[in-house]
Amino acid sequence: MSVVICAYTEDRWDDVLAAVESVRSQRLAAYEIIVVVDHNPALLERLRPALPDVKVIPNAGRRGLSGGKNTGVAAARGDVVAFLDDDAIAEAEWLSVMAGGYDAANVSGVGGLTLPLWGSAVPRWFPDEFAWVVGCTYRGMVTGPIRNLMGGNASFRREVFDVAGGFRSGIGRASGGRPLGCEETEFCIRLRQAAPETVLLFDDRAVIWHRVPAARARFAYFRTRCYAEGLSKAMVTQSVGMGDGLASERRHAMVALPRGVAHGLRAAVTGDPAGLGRAASIVAGLAFTTAGYATGSVRRPR
Repeated sequence: MSVVICAYTEDRWDDVLAAVESVRSQRLAAYEIIVVVDHNPALLERLRPALPDVKVIPNAGRRGLSGGKNTGVAAARGDVVAFLDDDAIAEAEWLSVMAGGYDAANVSGVGGLTLPLWGSAVPRWFPDEFAWVVGCTYRGMVTGPIRNLMGGNASFRREVFDVAGGFRSGIGRASGGRPLGCEETEFCIRLRQAAPETVLLFDDRAVIWHRVPAARARFAYFRTRCYAEGLSKAMVTQSVGMGDGLASERRHAMVALPRGVAHGLRAAVTGDPAGLGRAASIVAGLAFTTAGYATGSVRRPR
């Protein structure tokens, strides 16, 4: 298993080193560790001597996460390519759990559970149904076979990139830009459209901890990230169609979110006033995301 970590800023220097160390400490040793640096020559030259046992390479594609991941895939020599966020720490069994998922021949990808490592107090208004806002597994996410994996805690057989192509530039986050996402969603849907027999598994025993800085614990970031997700989903549907592009989102909006609102209201009337804030945040988050999707849908696709 090759592990790819995409990095872009020296502000995360300690985080990148911690992410690499967590891969070094896996009970199932990685075949190789690849750090892809996104168009930042100073960071590239600083990381190479600091990580002599790691393949540190520049992003050979377009600036952004999709280009970095594609560069990592092209450089990987393992049978499976796993992706870990540069601000995440993998638990020791992470790779071994993922590897076990590939015992079935039709499994093309395995992802795991991403838990938040808050840099400040957890906001009492923050609903777990929107944990994807901070890059983590959200309440209501199904286990077992799944439509798409979350990009910061995912792995794929190397061969599937020959079937579906790579991650699509123009979808996903670019360094310093709006907090877009969904490059892995679009890729997974495109893979399953090209190979309908493909199975993607979510295994909650493959655990990583994702750092959440204090700035992302603010409601302003919540609002911005929800809106950006809506824009991203519009790009996805333009690429793969509305049916596949919104299937999981419809289920989440119709089942998990109403349940979360009801849970928050029950908490409020039984002695937890913050439950009202969580219920209101779910409604607001859905509204922000829908607004972003509506805006993205009327724009001309790139």
